[in-house]
Amino acid sequence: MRNEQVFSVRGDVELIERVGHLFESAQAEFLCAARDLKTFSQPEARAAIQNRMRAKGASAFTSQKLLSPVALADEEARAHLRRVQSKGALVRISGSQLPHETILIDQQVMILAGRQTPIGREYTVTTSQILVDGVHSLFRAIWDTAVDLDTYLRGDIPHLDADSRMILKALGSGLTDASAARRLGVSLRTYRRRVAELMVKLEADSRFQAGLRAGELGLSR
Repeated sequence: MRNEQVFSVRGDVELIERVGHLFESAQAEFLCAARDLKTFSQPEARAAIQNRMRAKGASAFTSQKLLSPVALADEEARAHLRRVQSKGALVRISGSQLPHETILIDQQVMILAGRQTPIGREYTVTTSQILVDGVHSLFRAIWDTAVDLDTYLRGDIPHLDADSRMILKALGSGLTDASAARRLGVSLRTYRRRVAELMVKLEADSRFQAGLRAGELGLSR
């Protein structure tokens, strides 16, 4: 793929058929930015990168995964990322919205995840150096402000007890404060106090922002 190319594929099967060899040929750097672990979930690609890391050694091959807090929604996902780290990859979590879900290989090839189609996710593959360099720079800028996985897991995800989760559910129900308080069996004053406490836990300035923050962290599930 020396000449600049741009083409699209649909679904994981076609992606591996068309560009699977690129994962095998990675020489120095593999970067991945995704909202969650489902975006780029091909086991063949993961195995190929792990093989490259073993063959090259940690000092000669860089593998970095940049994810949103949604990727930490359940313990299975967290355990997977810990395994990825244990094999030499670097994992960081960004609270900022990722503008592109993408894979960058050796700063020469880029795979952008697009819309869902009836036969799977659409992916755009390009070797345009201008496009690759632009997204690469953006990845680096977000990476530099993101938090490594262990640090994030230790302190950034607040613990919500059963009462807080009930309040969060009530906020998402569309009920008035009075109706929500009656449903929960508490006074209106107590309900509003608990809402305020929840907003503090989620570092939210408004109820709407609290809902968004909880969704990002997977706390509303």
